[in-house]
Order: sequence, then structure tokens, then C-alpha cells
Amino acid sequence: MNIQLSDHFNYSRLFRFTLPSIAMMIVTSIYSVVDGLFVSNVEGDLALAAVNVVYPLPMVVGAFGFMLGTGGSAEVAQAMGAGEREKARQYFTTLILASWRWA
Repeated sequence: MNIQLSDHFNYSRLFRFTLPSIAMMIVTSIYSVVDGLFVSNVEGDLALAAVNVVYPLPMVVGAFGFMLGTGGSAEVAQAMGAGEREKARQYFTTLILASWRWA
């Protein structure tokens, strides 16, 4: 079976494909804003400054996690679609081990 993404592709399909990523980024952004609000209201300006200095580190780690999850799942899906189940298992195992080392 040969599936082409360009076949019958319209804006509703594009939105359906991108909706989970959009929702994830919105929730991540809201988390950082709410975290800043709580810290500034409870601890003050100095604590908020400390959070703003340190916060890029979790964002970089999260970016690597998003990269591993997105790219790894695409590789596993491509191998499974090609009927190469053993290769897909190897990709999945490598993905799990790589993400486990980051945790």
C-alpha cells in the first residue's frame, strides 16, 4: 500500500496533523508563565530572576526530548510501514535507551 501525503491533502488534514503539536507547545508555554507568576508572587523578584536564569536549561533538555520523540517515532513508523519489524524494534529500543539516559 502506497500512501502519499500529497493525495487529497487540505487545510483540515493539515490542522488535524498539527493540532497535537500546537496543543503541546501551548501547554508548555502556559506552564512557564504560571510558574513565573507563582514564584514572583510567593518569593519575590530575586527568585523570579533566578528562575529566568535557570529556565533555559530545562527547555534545552525538553527540546532534545521532543526531538527524540518526534524523530524516533517517525523512524519506527517508517520501518513498521516497510514491514521491517525487527528494524523497528531496534529503533524503538535505541529510542528508549537514549531517553532513559537523559532522565
